[in-house]
Amino acid sequence: MPPESRSAVLAELPVLATVTEALGDLRLPPQPAMHASTTYRPRHPLDVLQTLSPLARGGDGPCFRRTADGAWLTFRTPEGPATLLVRQTDGTIESHAWGPGAEWAIAGVPELLGADDDWSELDVSASSLLSEVLRRNPGVRLSRNRRVFEMLVPSIIEQKVTCVEAWRSWRLLVRRHGEPAPGPAPDGMWVAPPAEQWRRIPSWEWHAVGVGPQRAQCVVRASRVATAIDRTADEAPAAASARLQSLPGVGAWTAAEVTARSHGDPDAVSVGDFHLAATVGCALTGSAVDDDGMLELLEPWAGQRQRVLRLIALSGIRKPRRGPRITIQDHRRH
Repeated sequence: MPPESRSAVLAELPVLATVTEALGDLRLPPQPAMHASTTYRPRHPLDVLQTLSPLARGGDGPCFRRTADGAWLTFRTPEGPATLLVRQTDGTIESHAWGPGAEWAIAGVPELLGADDDWSELDVSASSLLSEVLRRNPGVRLSRNRRVFEMLVPSIIEQKVTCVEAWRSWRLLVRRHGEPAPGPAPDGMWVAPPAEQWRRIPSWEWHAVGVGPQRAQCVVRASRVATAIDRTADEAPAAASARLQSLPGVGAWTAAEVTARSHGDPDAVSVGDFHLAATVGCALTGSAVDDDGMLELLEPWAGQRQRVLRLIALSGIRKPRRGPRITIQDHRRH
C-alpha cells in the first residue's frame, strides 16, 4: 500500500471507532420473555397436586408430570408454548415458566391453583362421609387453566372408550404432532399441537392410534373454530358449556369435562359417564344409581356439584366391579 493510502486509512480510524461505538449502543426490539417466575402465597389451605390432578390424564402424560421437583405442566398459550413448574413448600408456592408463553403461564398461576374457588358456602354436614373427606382434604381446590380448546381435544378422545385407551391415543398424537416442551422439562414432555395441526392429521393415523372416525371428525370440526372456542374462557361456565354443546359431537358429558378444567366450573357434572352415577350412588346411599338418580342425590348441592364430586373421588369409593372387563383393542396393526 502506498504511504499516502496508509495515511488516509489511519486518518479514518477515529471516525470508524466512533461509528463502531455508536452501533454498539443500538438495541434490538424487546423479545418475548423466555423465563418468568413468581411466588404465590394462598390465603387458604392448598394442596397443589390434589388441585392439579384432573389435568394429569395418565401418570406419564406428555402435558403433565409429577416429579420430586413438583408438578410440571405444558400449555399452548396465546403467546406460544410454555412449560410451567409449580413447587410447594409449606405455605408458599414457587412457580417457574419457560418458553414464549412463560409470562402468560405465570400470570395464571393463582387461577390455576384455585385462588378464586371459594368452598366456604359448601355445606356437607348432612353427609358424614363428605364431611370427613373435606376435613381430611382442606387443600383441594378447583383449577382454572383457561385453555378451552386444549381441554376439549382430549375430552373428545375420551368419549365412549376406557381411560387407558384414550390416554394412550392422546400421548401418541401429542408426541407425534406437538413439539417438545420448552425449558428444562422432564424427558417425554410435549406441548399439544395447535389447532391447524390437528386439522392436518390424516384419517389413517387417527385409526392407527385407536381413535375412530366420529371422534376424529369431531376434533377436526372443533379445530376450525378453535379461536372462538378459546374466547369462551372469559364467559361464565354455563354459557361456555352451551356454546361447546352447539358443536356436533359435543354433548353434556364432554362439555362438563372441559369446563371443570378450563373454567374451574363448580357445578360441572359429567352426565352419561360409564362409572360416575354408580359411584355417586354407592358413596351417598350405598347402592348404585343411574344418571337421574345421581342428579337427584346431588340436587341439594346445586351450584357446587363438582366440588361434591371431587370429594367423592377423594374418598376412594368406587362402584363394585362385576363381570368381565372390556377388551382394549390395539388398532396399530390393522
